[in-house]
Amino acid sequence: MADAAAAPPQYVLIIACADRPGIVHAVASFLLERGGNIVDSQQFGDRLENRFFMRVHFELPAASATDHPVDALREEFAPVATDLTMAWKLIAVDAPFRTLLLVSRFGHCLNDLLFRWSTGALNIEVPAIVSNHRDFEPLSRSYGIDFHHVPVTAKTKGAAEARLLELVDELDVHLVVLARYMQVLSDDCRRALVGRAINIHHSFLPGFKGARPYHQAHARGVKQIGATAHYVTADLDEGPIIEQDVTRVSHDLGPDQLVRAGRDVECQVLARAVGWHSESRVLLNGSRTVVFR
Repeated sequence: MADAAAAPPQYVLIIACADRPGIVHAVASFLLERGGNIVDSQQFGDRLENRFFMRVHFELPAASATDHPVDALREEFAPVATDLTMAWKLIAVDAPFRTLLLVSRFGHCLNDLLFRWSTGALNIEVPAIVSNHRDFEPLSRSYGIDFHHVPVTAKTKGAAEARLLELVDELDVHLVVLARYMQVLSDDCRRALVGRAINIHHSFLPGFKGARPYHQAHARGVKQIGATAHYVTADLDEGPIIEQDVTRVSHDLGPDQLVRAGRDVECQVLARAVGWHSESRVLLNGSRTVVFR
């Protein structure tokens, strides 16, 4: 316990900017001047777009951290970022992302995320769950999480989305996860959540749209099924992709078995996407992402 208490505080700095000489030197010099030790550093230069991306996980000696708390570090780094025209973020490694979970009537992704969160496998806090149905209110209560039933109809859709955005502000939410939330968000709502909302769906799109996609896939004899986790944007189901995966299936699986296999993949893909986002490993690069695993 004494060793854990004495462990130096750790931080993550992520940056994105136009590629040019001196970026790594500027970051390393900033940390060196404060006695920082780099635990892990990853970078990527997009030569097609002339963009540079970097994630630095570093620690400070306890004495230095006392003199340079995270807010002070941000103020001190701001001139460096301004000089190099950086988009950047600096956070404490152990600062959890406050995450609002949205769900409808398919609970496999919700249940998986809650279990991972409860075991410390995800760097998130879950202040509330929002649903347009009450099916998972007992599950929410079992974890001691507030449940908000926000019904959605054609007439109440605007009010429901307004309530959702109110909760995002009221609960100081960093991330919204559509854990099989079967409602199409309006353009205005999607724009309000750009870069901080993750959706999960099967990877049959655009081939098998609409209801019962696994049954459609079974009818076509598909040999692999998968899932895609992506950021929510104004283009429905076309936001920057964070993670994808597939699993092979065979002719002897019926539609219900395909559904079960697909749900397993959805859970794994969404959990990885949420985990990477909450560890500040995902940087937006236009319509794509840079993921430092």
